[in-house]
Amino acid sequence: MIKVVAKGTYSDDKVEEVINLYRELVAETRKEDGCISYCLFRDIKNRSILTVIEEWESQEALDAHMNTEHFTRIVPIVSKSRTDSQLNIYEPVM
Repeated sequence: MIKVVAKGTYSDDKVEEVINLYRELVAETRKEDGCISYCLFRDIKNRSILTVIEEWESQEALDAHMNTEHFTRIVPIVSKSRTDSQLNIYEPVM
C-alpha cells in the first residue's frame, strides 16, 4: 500500500477554479485500477490550501495514475496556480 499527501497553496483568486479542475481529476481517478481512496481537502484556517490524500494498492498503480490522460492534462494546469507545494509518498512501516 502507498499513501500520497499532495499539499498546495493557491492564489486566492484561483482557488475555486482549481477546485473545479480537481472535481474531474478526483472523479476519474477513483475509477482507476489500484485506487483505494482519492480525496481533496481544504484547510479550515487557510482556505487557499488544498490537499489531496491518496491511497493506492501499489507503487505500480500510482505510477499508472501519473500517466493517465486526466492526470497529465489537469495537473499542469493546477500547478500554474500554485504558489507553494509539498508532495510526500509513504509506505507502511507496521
